[in-house]
Amino acid sequence: MSRVTLIGAPTDVGAADRGASMGPEALRVAGLREALIARGLDVDDRGNLFGPINPMQPPSDGYRHLYEVVAWNQAVFQAVGQTLTEGGLPVLMGGDHCLAIGSIGAVAAHCKRVGKKLRVIWLDAHADFNTSEITPSGNVHGMPVACLFGIGPEALVNLAGFAPMLARDQIHQIGIRSVDPGERKLVHEQHVSIFDMRHIDEVGMRAVMHDALSELDDNTHLHVSFDVDFLDPEIAPGVGTTVPGGPNYREAQLVMEMIADTGRLGSLDIVELNPAFDDHNRTAKLAVDLVESLFGKSTLMRVRR
Repeated sequence: MSRVTLIGAPTDVGAADRGASMGPEALRVAGLREALIARGLDVDDRGNLFGPINPMQPPSDGYRHLYEVVAWNQAVFQAVGQTLTEGGLPVLMGGDHCLAIGSIGAVAAHCKRVGKKLRVIWLDAHADFNTSEITPSGNVHGMPVACLFGIGPEALVNLAGFAPMLARDQIHQIGIRSVDPGERKLVHEQHVSIFDMRHIDEVGMRAVMHDALSELDDNTHLHVSFDVDFLDPEIAPGVGTTVPGGPNYREAQLVMEMIADTGRLGSLDIVELNPAFDDHNRTAKLAVDLVESLFGKSTLMRVRR
């Protein structure tokens, strides 16, 4: 797909720390649009969506800022859905990871409408499978996968008009290394496909990505949800929820290049980039570099066969 639409969602209503709302501008400053144009893509930056401000309130009934989270996800759902209907490839620039509910919800609705098979690669340090009953914080950016699986508040679970929006055989989580105790139990009960860092250490990133991508075919829409805290904080400090022991630069490049090799990328989230914790926009520049690889830039010097 040669037409890419950039959609900014400048909010941190689902997160613990302020600052992810500046993520879209950090990606623009780092040259995301220009880098994709250099890849030969037609890039349309539609600016930023609008939604309620972060009221910075404590959780209520297990959710922090639920009204605001729903409003932002509704805006994302509409924008991503419109881009897909127009035949474009939406790139959601977050913003915190709660926005994936609206983004993936829109992709799921699109796939259902056009008869495509949906697969999600979720790159993250966290499983994001908390609920209001087990969350230690009430932050909804720790709940999007549970909501997509149909576990959560009605307004988010049924955002696309059907639930669940995602089934267990449609998602692979890669790079996981931080899971809350109650979340761990729920993940096992739901049989979520997780390639955690222990598994990556044991078998290597190439084997993990081969397994995660093996079921794609010509009728597959592949969505990548890229939480920047997927990366090791030594190379990507600009996030609010750093977890040591993540993929290094070459491992991350391999992930992106192997996804690009499939030719099936249909939509993308870039979330949790927090310039308030960054060093001279270093993490945003790295994210742009990796997204370039996701769209085909490769260090591969040998002839492809």
